[in-house]
Amino acid sequence: MKIFDVTGDSFSSEVENYNGTVLIDFFADWCTPCKMLSPVIEDVAAGAPAEVKVCKVNVDSEKELAERFGIMSIPTLVVMKNGAVKNRSIGVTGKQAIMDMLE
Repeated sequence: MKIFDVTGDSFSSEVENYNGTVLIDFFADWCTPCKMLSPVIEDVAAGAPAEVKVCKVNVDSEKELAERFGIMSIPTLVVMKNGAVKNRSIGVTGKQAIMDMLE
């Protein structure tokens, strides 16, 4: 499954109005733990159910979205369902833990 790069302009259409589960990876290009998590996110996207959308938000270029979600540390994963936050994880985590967050 494709990973969507989300911006402030596309957030409403890609995440809030999506009828299903969305995993959002808040990251920065310079962040070593974010780089470590990136292949795990790609693996999750490849193995996630069809109704799960995987998105990435660059906190450097999308400061307003990072503030809106109270992102204080990266990487931070946020799971939303039908526009509402359902789960959150901070730091590098494994595929199974992320898959469990999506249930």
